[in-house]
Amino acid sequence: MSENRRAAVLGSPIAHSLSPVLHRAAYRELGLSGWTYDRFEVDEAGLPDFFKHLGEDGGPAWAGFSVTMPLKRAVIPLLDEITDTAASVEAVNTVVFADDGRRLGDNTDIPGMLAALHERGVGRVERAAVLGAGATASSALAALSRICDGEVTAYVRSEARAAEMRQWGERLGVAVRTADWDDAAEALGAPLVIATTPAGTADALAASVPDRPGALFDVLYEPWPTPLAAAWAARGGPVVGGLDLLVHQAVLQVEQMTGLAPAPLAAMREAGHAALRAR
Repeated sequence: MSENRRAAVLGSPIAHSLSPVLHRAAYRELGLSGWTYDRFEVDEAGLPDFFKHLGEDGGPAWAGFSVTMPLKRAVIPLLDEITDTAASVEAVNTVVFADDGRRLGDNTDIPGMLAALHERGVGRVERAAVLGAGATASSALAALSRICDGEVTAYVRSEARAAEMRQWGERLGVAVRTADWDDAAEALGAPLVIATTPAGTADALAASVPDRPGALFDVLYEPWPTPLAAAWAARGGPVVGGLDLLVHQAVLQVEQMTGLAPAPLAAMREAGHAALRAR
C-alpha cells in the first residue's frame, strides 16, 4: 500500500458531515500520516463526471469514498462490484478502490447498526418497530432480518410508504406489518424501537414512553439527545444514538480502505463527541 493515500465523503449537502473528523482521528491513531480525508459536494447529476476525472490532478492514489445522500443508489452503476449486503438494500455507502483498479461498493450501515446495538447489550428480539420509511428504514429492516425473530411494525405517513416497506420486508425476509403514523405511540411498547425519522418528527412521542421501555435506536446525532431519547433514558431504557451508528459504520470503512484492523473505535467516538460539542 502506498504511503500517501486519500479518501473523502461525497454527498449533497455535505458541509455538516462528521466523516472527516472520524476518519482523520483514525488515521492519527493508526499512524497514517500521509493519508488525507476530505469532503466533496457532489449531487446525482455531477457524480459520473466526478468519477470520470478521478486522479487527473496527479495527487495521491484514492483509497476510497464514504457515500451519503443522495448518492447511495446513484453510485451503483459506476462501480465494478457490490457486496450482497449493499445489493440487499440497493444502497452503497462505501467505495473501496482495489489494487487492480476495480471500484468495490459495500454498505456498512447495516453491520454498523448491528454493532451499535450489540455494544448496548441488544441482541435478539422477539419483535420490533420502525418509525418512518426510506433508505435508513430499509437498512433497519436489513439489520432486523438478522436479529428479530418475529414481526416488525413500520409506522408511516402514507400508503405509498407502507407499500414500499412491505416490499422491502418481502425482499429481506422480514415479516412487516404497516401502521399509520397517527398510531406511532403504540410502537414504543416494542422490545426494540428504531426511529429513522428526521429531526423533530418523533419529538411528540416522548410523552408516551412506557414506564419500563425496551431498547431505542434513534438514528439522529444532532441535536442530541432528542426529546424521545432523553425521555427513554430517563425511564431506564437502553438508548443507541446516531453517533453510535456513524462511528461503527466508519470503523468498518476505515478497516476496508486501509486494510488495518481493528480501527480505533474509542478515538473516533471521542473525536465525534468533541466535534459535536464544538458546534
